[in-house]
Amino acid sequence: MSQASLKITNLTRGTVIAGHAPIADTFFSRLIGLLNRSSLPEGEGLVITRCQSIHMLFMRFSIDAIFADKANAVVGLVRGLKPFRLSPFFGKAAFAVELPVQTIEKSQTRLGDTLQIEAK
Repeated sequence: MSQASLKITNLTRGTVIAGHAPIADTFFSRLIGLLNRSSLPEGEGLVITRCQSIHMLFMRFSIDAIFADKANAVVGLVRGLKPFRLSPFFGKAAFAVELPVQTIEKSQTRLGDTLQIEAK
């Protein structure tokens, strides 16, 4: 997993999605994702590169997930994805952001919104 952390903002809505989101950009870090965590605090997330679908196999908690394309446009939203489930496949997605449950609702994120990704 990259040591860099990102701040992710919904430019369309003017809301912060995650103030601290490390990047999973290697085969191993993308495979492991949040498996070694027992929770994900509000304001945190995980950016998974080259990602069109996620699995929740062996996860211990539910998450929200936002999928975005290369232009940072939101192309998929998954609310409250439970452990041992698979997300839908979003063919246009370039990356996914895994987030605490209720983040999509709190940030008012909708399909077509534009995300801003900033290095911290």
